[in-house]
Amino acid sequence: MTAKQDERSRRNIEFAVAHNRLRASQTETMIAALDRTCVDLGQQIEAEEQRARISDPTHFAYPTYAKSARERRTKLQQSARALRIEVERLKLAATEPSSPRFAA
Repeated sequence: MTAKQDERSRRNIEFAVAHNRLRASQTETMIAALDRTCVDLGQQIEAEEQRARISDPTHFAYPTYAKSARERRTKLQQSARALRIEVERLKLAATEPSSPRFAA
């Protein structure tokens, strides 16, 4: 390899590492927002159950809003778990400067 190719390769690796760090940071911000939304939904579910005096989701008169909020919270928690795995992958890719990994 020539010096020019070495420099280009080094820059590509630096770019990939910086890009993965940025994406990891952005993803952590998204996870924090999802966690806050889950807490808010939990409070809304609790308030709705207290208002209706029914806390059993299998009860026939369980509030529809509480049921849908529970489902939404569950899906948000699943998304947050998947994003946490993605953050770990991005952090690993950002700490491996010897092999450039472009996170798509």
